[in-house]
Formats: sequence, structure tokens, C-alpha cells
Amino acid sequence: MKKFIALLLLLLPVTVAIAQANGQMQNAAVTQQTIKHFLQSQTAGLPGKVEIVIGPIDPRLALTACAALEPFIPRGGKLWGKTTVGAKCTAPESWTIYVQANIVVMADYIATTKPLSQGQIITADDLTVLQGDLTLLPPGIITAAAQAVGKSSAVSIPVGTPLRQDSVRNLPAVQQGKIVRLISEGTGFQISSEGKALNTASEGQPAQARTQSGQVVNGIARTGGIIEVTY
Repeated sequence: MKKFIALLLLLLPVTVAIAQANGQMQNAAVTQQTIKHFLQSQTAGLPGKVEIVIGPIDPRLALTACAALEPFIPRGGKLWGKTTVGAKCTAPESWTIYVQANIVVMADYIATTKPLSQGQIITADDLTVLQGDLTLLPPGIITAAAQAVGKSSAVSIPVGTPLRQDSVRNLPAVQQGKIVRLISEGTGFQISSEGKALNTASEGQPAQARTQSGQVVNGIARTGGIIEVTY
């Protein structure tokens, strides 16, 4: 039995070569190119320049030439960094293989030029633009200074640190206990009054305030200590 298996292994390269010569086997280069085109279409919306490298296909695989090859991302797969891509043949025979790929995303990202203390308001002078492979950086990297300028640091951030979305936060539009301007609008009229904020809220978040008469009103927080009252 062992001799028989050894003989099969010796004959396999010969069988593959004959099948390739007769055009009966799937061309590995065609498979790789099909997978690459698939990944290029799937990553078209990523920032910066995307580079895709498809790993080799085991030359010992005797795959029948495929007329309908369908690449796919396996469950739990990702279009980011080192990943695995599937290729399924549906005709004339059915087979599936999995190929390694590396998706490199070269793009700008934002890093600090000086240490930032927790709660510090971030300015343009605190930031610099660097370029690198985003797939090698922590998730949620900020790619434009406008995403951070005017916000506050959620934690203390050392100099040279790439900024993440969760490391900055919006400044509150209204603060609990502070005097706010209450604006009510309707068709042909606008009423403005003062009240005291009952909660802290950022731009666009729900907010409550108590009017001078003691009534509690609800609305939407707007920058500058304003609550747009809703009834």
C-alpha cells in the first residue's frame, strides 16, 4: 500500500503536466487574476492607494478548468491586511480553493506633534500628517485633521501617537447646570428664552432644560449653548 501511494505521488506531477498541456486544468495565473480583480472591486472605497498581492496556488492541485469561477470572502474574513479569499467553481465541475492575500492600504493618517493631556482642546498645531499602511495601525485611525481639530482628547496622548476615533471626543454643546438659550420655531415665528441645562449634550444630541417658570422642556443641543426646543 505504501509503495502504491508513493507511486501516485511520483506520477502526480506528470499527470498535472499532461493535463495542463491538454488545456484540461485550471490555469493558476487566471485564478489569481480573477481573485485580484474581485478584491480590487471590493476595496474600491478604501482611502489612499490599495495594493493587493495574491499568494501562490499549490501547483499539486489538479483542478479542472473552470468556466464559472466565483471568488468570495469566507465567513469572518476581511478586506484588510493579511486575509484569505475563496474561489468556487460551479461549472463544469464543482471545486473550491482558498488562497492567501495581502491587502495594503497606503494612506495619510494623523499623529500628534506634542503630548496631549486628557481633556485638552486639539488644534491644528498639535497634529501632523503621516503616511503608511493603515492595515498595520490600530483600528479607527483618523485620516484627516478635520476629524480631530476642535475636539478634546479623551485620554492623555504621547507625542507621535497616531490618533484614533475613540481617543478624541466632541466638546459639549450644552453643559449641565449652565444657562442655555432656548429656541422654539414654527411657521412664521421664533421664540427665544433662557433656561438651565439639566444634562450635558454634544451637538445633535437630546437635551433637557428647565425654564425660568420651572417647566422642563426637551430639545436638541446645538453648539454655543443652544437648545432647539421640540414639543
